[in-house]
Amino acid sequence: MSMKAPRLDDVAIEVAPLEPVALLFRSFADPNRLAIVQHLLLGEHRVADLTDHLGLAQSTVSAHVACLRDCGLLATRVRGRSTYYSLAEPELTGVLLSGAEALLAATGDAVVPCPTSGPATGLATDRQVDAR
Repeated sequence: MSMKAPRLDDVAIEVAPLEPVALLFRSFADPNRLAIVQHLLLGEHRVADLTDHLGLAQSTVSAHVACLRDCGLLATRVRGRSTYYSLAEPELTGVLLSGAEALLAATGDAVVPCPTSGPATGLATDRQVDAR
């Protein structure tokens, strides 16, 4: 008895179970949040530390830290009146970011803003700049 591989037309892909994955990727979809995440790969920091290190406004850092915390990506530790933030899963987060960098390298950094998914962030890759 031979088993045939299923044809693509015969495979139903359910979208609903992918929603949490899409939300996870959305939490990484802002360059400032990515900068915060990359900095937190170095260790725990307070919002004031991140503000100083990244040169971002305190309100910007606070909003992005709140987003990452609400998504379950950050852990907190309170010491006195200070709250220290760290990555909840630093090893897995590092693997995810390394995988994204490897995928970008493999595709020649050819990612461009998708016209159907909303406004672009204003960032341009070298390839986009050359095309202008």
